[in-house]
Amino acid sequence: MPEGSFGAASLLAGESLESYSLDELDSRIALLEAEIARISGHRDEAASHMRAAEDLFRRKS
Repeated sequence: MPEGSFGAASLLAGESLESYSLDELDSRIALLEAEIARISGHRDEAASHMRAAEDLFRRKS
């Protein structure tokens, strides 16, 4: 993925919010917060796997 391009997230960042009602904005915030939690969880797992791999290879040296 090119630097600065994050697929749909990049599109969302520039989208006009003028046409959304308060309820729609609240729903959108809840959806985005859930997505942030999902991504954070995945990142934590990836970091854990990376640390485990680093530890494994350090022991062999």
